Amino acid sequence: MAGAKPGVHALQLKPVSVHEALKKGGKFIKWDEEPNSGPPTLVTLKVDPDGFFLYWTGGSNLEVEILDISTIRDTRTGKFAKQPKDPKLREVLGFGKGDNVEGKLVTVVYGNDLVNISFLNFQAMQEDTAKIWTDELFTLATNILSQNASRNTFLLKAYTKLKLQVNQDGKIPVKNILKMFSDKKRVETALEQCGLVNNRAEGIKPDDFTWEAFQKFLDSLCLRPEIQSIFEESGSKRKPFISLDQLMDFINRRQRDSRLNEVLYPPLKREQVRQIMEKYETNTSQLERDQISLQAFSRYLGGEENGIVPPERLDVIDDMNQPLSHYFINSSHNTYLTVGQLTGLSSVEMYRQVLLTGCRCVELDCWKACLNSLNHENDSQQAKMAEYCRTIFGDALLIDPLEKYPLVPGQLLPSPQEMLGKILVKNKKKHYHHRPSSGGSIRRREMEEQSTPNNDCPLTDSEGSQLLSNGEEKLAERMVKDSEPRKSIGGEGESEEDEEDEPVADPKKPNTDEGTASSEVNATEEMSTLVNYIEPVKFKSFEVATKRKKFFEMSSFVETKGMDTLKNSPSEFVEYNKNQLSRIYPKGTRVDSSNYMPQLFWNVGCQMVALNFQTLDLPMQLNMGVFEYNGRSGYLLKPEFMRRTDKHFDPFTENIVDGIVANTVKIRVISGQFLTDKKVGVYVEVDMFGLPADTKRKYRTKTSNGNSLDPVWDDDMFVFNKVVLPTLASLRIAVFEENGKFIGHRILPVSAIRPGYHYINLKTELNQPLLLPSLLVYTEAQDYIPNEHQEYAEALTNPIKHISQLHKRETQLAVLIEDNSEHVPNQPKDGETKRESDVIPGGQLPSPFHTFPPCPLDEAPDIIKPAPAQSPKEDLIATVLTDIHVHSLEELRQQKNYVKLLKKQSKELKELRKKHLKKVWNMSKEQKNRSSQLQSDTQRRRSQMEKHLKRSIKKNEPHEPVQRELTALDQELEKQTVQLREWQLQELLKLRQELHSLEKEKQQTHLQEAFQKLKETAHECQAGQLKKLREICEKEKKELQKILDRKRQNSISEAKSRDKEKAETELNEINRKHIQDSVALIRGLEEAQSRRQENLMLRHREVLQHIDKELPQMQAQLERELEEESQRLPQEICQHLELELHNKGLRKDALFSPFSNHSSSSPSSGSGPPSNCSTPSYPSSPNRSTWNRSMDNSTASLADSTSSSTTPVLSEAEMSFG
Repeated sequence: MAGAKPGVHALQLKPVSVHEALKKGGKFIKWDEEPNSGPPTLVTLKVDPDGFFLYWTGGSNLEVEILDISTIRDTRTGKFAKQPKDPKLREVLGFGKGDNVEGKLVTVVYGNDLVNISFLNFQAMQEDTAKIWTDELFTLATNILSQNASRNTFLLKAYTKLKLQVNQDGKIPVKNILKMFSDKKRVETALEQCGLVNNRAEGIKPDDFTWEAFQKFLDSLCLRPEIQSIFEESGSKRKPFISLDQLMDFINRRQRDSRLNEVLYPPLKREQVRQIMEKYETNTSQLERDQISLQAFSRYLGGEENGIVPPERLDVIDDMNQPLSHYFINSSHNTYLTVGQLTGLSSVEMYRQVLLTGCRCVELDCWKACLNSLNHENDSQQAKMAEYCRTIFGDALLIDPLEKYPLVPGQLLPSPQEMLGKILVKNKKKHYHHRPSSGGSIRRREMEEQSTPNNDCPLTDSEGSQLLSNGEEKLAERMVKDSEPRKSIGGEGESEEDEEDEPVADPKKPNTDEGTASSEVNATEEMSTLVNYIEPVKFKSFEVATKRKKFFEMSSFVETKGMDTLKNSPSEFVEYNKNQLSRIYPKGTRVDSSNYMPQLFWNVGCQMVALNFQTLDLPMQLNMGVFEYNGRSGYLLKPEFMRRTDKHFDPFTENIVDGIVANTVKIRVISGQFLTDKKVGVYVEVDMFGLPADTKRKYRTKTSNGNSLDPVWDDDMFVFNKVVLPTLASLRIAVFEENGKFIGHRILPVSAIRPGYHYINLKTELNQPLLLPSLLVYTEAQDYIPNEHQEYAEALTNPIKHISQLHKRETQLAVLIEDNSEHVPNQPKDGETKRESDVIPGGQLPSPFHTFPPCPLDEAPDIIKPAPAQSPKEDLIATVLTDIHVHSLEELRQQKNYVKLLKKQSKELKELRKKHLKKVWNMSKEQKNRSSQLQSDTQRRRSQMEKHLKRSIKKNEPHEPVQRELTALDQELEKQTVQLREWQLQELLKLRQELHSLEKEKQQTHLQEAFQKLKETAHECQAGQLKKLREICEKEKKELQKILDRKRQNSISEAKSRDKEKAETELNEINRKHIQDSVALIRGLEEAQSRRQENLMLRHREVLQHIDKELPQMQAQLERELEEESQRLPQEICQHLELELHNKGLRKDALFSPFSNHSSSSPSSGSGPPSNCSTPSYPSSPNRSTWNRSMDNSTASLADSTSSSTTPVLSEAEMSFG
């Protein structure tokens, strides 16, 4: 975003250097007042030699505790450190014993966002020790180079973390390595292959876990075939090395930025490339032969020389001596809030955290009765506020304007360099020459109460980060105490000048977009004297501002008003911001503290685009990523066209601006490394933010197949063909899990992106570096070179846009000649909806259902064919237009999802019948038992009677009584047998009716589900067909373009062969005519494609209508069939039992005749069922009934399911008769 100084920048940023005292370590008392924190503990505190981690040991826990220094937000000592409140703890730490205990305290503040921060509290043995540790830790935590280190450095950091976290036995736990990566099995395999783990429970000896062993482990864990491919492209030709010359060619050709001046930034020479080889190649024999191996080449790609952004862009590289209005200033809105705007808690800590983030404009709201004054008068409160500003800010507060920059019209603002270390107060200013403080109309006072109650303090140096510490903290807490409704001391106030003619707003209806604007009060003399270079005034118009030329006056715009202004007067807004400051703030309806996209207002040069820092959404992420550059100073120099008064700039331009070199940027995401510790699929999104013409969203890779460890993408290059203003554009590369969960991202200034193969180390929402996640990308960044026939190419690419531009010009001409009747668009009538466009984005036309009457399904064609050609142009269109096959109902029924549902339904019915058969089996078993019991009882009685008969005959006694008893016994047996058979028949009928009822309900549900699934399948297939049709349309356009281009080339060749002198003139005529013909043909093709799509969608609609029409018919048919089946149930039971009797060799009339296992009869062809079976007059079925079929089909499966048990499996006959 920033414009760089001319010439080569000498890097001023210092590399990481750890103080000896921190490396050596020291004794500290660690204490905490949190619940269950335990008593103070003596610990040994250290920092590793590379400055990655703060770690300590001591107390009962023998394991090493560790803190990533990149998460440290602040360090404090003395009165700024956190102090214990518990009396016992204070006594233990020595408070009240005369020594300066405060000076020994060290507080480390850390966290992953600005609100949820944590504190580590230590007490050193000496004051100077505490100061050294406080200063040095803060220096390490805020080192910009360490936060943007190379890929190799982050791998070393991961290795250091594992080495530090040893267990009580002094070994490295394997679980720590497993937790670091997503694929545990691959990690274990790699460790075994490297010989690092024999017994997982024992851990790894630190001496065995060397840096070389860790690198070998990583090489085994991820084979990196993509780097092998890059190596081969560089000239290895499957050899294990490339030469020095090949490496030099790779660096100068692939990795060098072609946009750089070759005099200031010359290509690398052999000796420089040789130094790179010596740094990364460990094999001396290869170095002697001027060769570099694949492993060394891989380490070079991850080295500090090969960062995606040159390190000097992180330094203060901008010219800081220009007027304040020439910079974008990192700005905060309602700085004190931690959550929402209405009910969110306020915190003084937020000021400290926001300032430490790099913000240079904070907002202080002052509310009624929060200054502990003796009365509630506004004047008194403001006097107190002014006194606090003077005493707390001291010499840092700029009260009087600088001598070189008087507050007069036409005087430019001072520069950030001249304001270094100063605080400017933005507050409403009182002008006595206009109106006495005690006077003024009620009308004016009402107008004053409509502005926003904010005090903005732009801080031009990081010293401001210590302005609200400890003693002052309590004072500030009183200033922001949420006790009563807010009463502002200044803020988004306006000057009282020139307001007489303005309409009066209703005070009862405050503008919700302006937030708390209705509670602002007038300024007093005490506060007015503190205001100089940023005096807030009500914005009237750009003309008024140009006329006044008071550049020390600034205006604030709520985002909605700012949007209207930039849409209506974008160029004027840019001109205004060249000399005067403007501030944008979120609308009042953003009660959730969400943010608007700051790029919108950077595009017109607004300096202070204030955001809610407590919400780390995409706009805030973009803000943090952009302001990371230029030394994180909070100031970025605007592009030259937004500063020079002799240049005019339209931010909505799509054309190349004279004096600005546009860029072409291409990026290909090659692979990812250790993106998350979860085994999930991941994908990458690439966005461009800049001018409206430059902003492009969202390019996206495919989702990896459950691989977050080392996914490799083979996607096409993402191309941003023309970036009109690269110095204002940023590229965002973000990685997400397959469910859309954010993993990490990186914001890169387009003007600083290095071409070639580079690693991108990902960062959090707070712009803190992640330990392992990174991407390997290939980028191309070069000056945009317009095509000789750019208009022709763009017309072919987007003929609709081309025709719209022509239509626009025609409309403008028609206005000039006052004859625009043909160009006035038809306005919709009342109650009608206006169609915005004939073409819906994505290539899909509006639904034609309201314009085409339905036609019978059997009359609609299965193939959508183009209309017959009637002219040469239509003939050419017909050659590229493709026939479209329409899915028939039968084809839809063959779709996998539909067939799967039918199988599922069939299985459900089968299970239902299976359960029914179990009930039949149990009933049959009971019937068999009853029959056996009856047979047994009868046989026993018969035996007794027969014995009695024999005795009677033997004794010559009359045997007629016994004979009568036997006859009666037979009759009783027959009667009981009939009763038993009737019971069996009734029970079977009852079970069958129960099954029928369940099947009926299930089949009705199944029918509904099947038609719903058929409809869903139709929608899916039709949507897929429409999507495929859009692809076909694009292919057809390309094919037509190829044909047209061949015709053009042939015409050009013929023209050149005829007359070379006239060739140029004829060439222009050919191109002109070709553009005209091409646009007409492509438009004709699109119309034909539209008609084809309309026909296809009509056919789709008919298919869906047929499905809807068929459902009630099928439901009625099913109902009839089920009713008929219900009436046939008794007959089915009889037929089934008769069939089983016949299969057993019994007569059909034996169904209700005496039956015995011991009796035998010859088969008989009985004429029909007995009378008592055929009593219900139901129609007979010519074939086996549905129930019989279900019995036959399901008995086998029932037998299979019970064969493994001890219960005997009965045959169908036994189930029926026992």
